[in-house]
Amino acid sequence: MQIARMKLTSNSIEPLNETTEKIINLSKKFNTKIKGPIMLPTRKMKIVTRKAVSGDGTSTYERWEMRIHKRLIDISMNERILKHIMRLEMSDSVNIEIRLLDKKM
Repeated sequence: MQIARMKLTSNSIEPLNETTEKIINLSKKFNTKIKGPIMLPTRKMKIVTRKAVSGDGTSTYERWEMRIHKRLIDISMNERILKHIMRLEMSDSVNIEIRLLDKKM
């Protein structure tokens, strides 16, 4: 039996949680086995820059941070559910990567 492993990533958490809830509701509707959502570690990218070249002290630095949130969902393979997931409406900030694996659930 094949498993569809979906990796969802986004830089904002609200659209990511909405998309995972939609996928979980679809899997419950079609009575497919599901594992997840598994929360993967959030990646934090930090950039510190100088405001002015001649500035002194810590107030002259600007600190920027971007967080990338990730979720992992395993669904037992079913063509109907994958077609519905492809047609699912979601935010532009959410990226979905789908891999097909040969494993048992």
